[in-house]
Amino acid sequence: MENEKIILGIDPGTTIMGYGLILVKKNKMELLSLHELILKKYPNHETKLKYIFDKTLALIDKYHPDEVALEAPFFGKNVQSMLKLGRAQGVAMAASLYRNIPITEYSPKKVKMAITGNGNASKEQVAGMLQNLLNLKEFPTKYLDATDGLAVAVCHHFNSGNAVGEKSYSGWASFLKQNPDRIK
Repeated sequence: MENEKIILGIDPGTTIMGYGLILVKKNKMELLSLHELILKKYPNHETKLKYIFDKTLALIDKYHPDEVALEAPFFGKNVQSMLKLGRAQGVAMAASLYRNIPITEYSPKKVKMAITGNGNASKEQVAGMLQNLLNLKEFPTKYLDATDGLAVAVCHHFNSGNAVGEKSYSGWASFLKQNPDRIK
């Protein structure tokens, strides 16, 4: 079934983590799942990270995606927020790599550009365009974090084979080879 692939898109977060899964058949996209993890109810950052890891593994085991696409953290002014967001992304990456699923990171601007043609589009504009692209009457969630995860999956499909400038890893060895500075 070389004309068929499943892509899991993740918008990592420590308050809400959004994700979307699409099935691509002969270059046509179909929504498989769209949801979010509400993480603010967990008592501490470590518990949230464990839940992100466990849920990512569960999604992989349930849907068997061929590829995982993640939104890379944007650079903000709050260092603590960036650190927590980076950890959330790292945990989702680790779960994917643990199951030997290739991963690719996309910047928020690249995702918005791929979906709307405007790298500065609002979350609402991205959601509206996704609704049109996937022929959905409405989304099964009210959280735009979930549509952000879906947008990453769709962006990855649009950029398949063209991930120039984006980071892509096929496993731990690939990750370590491309990131020697992270080895201690």
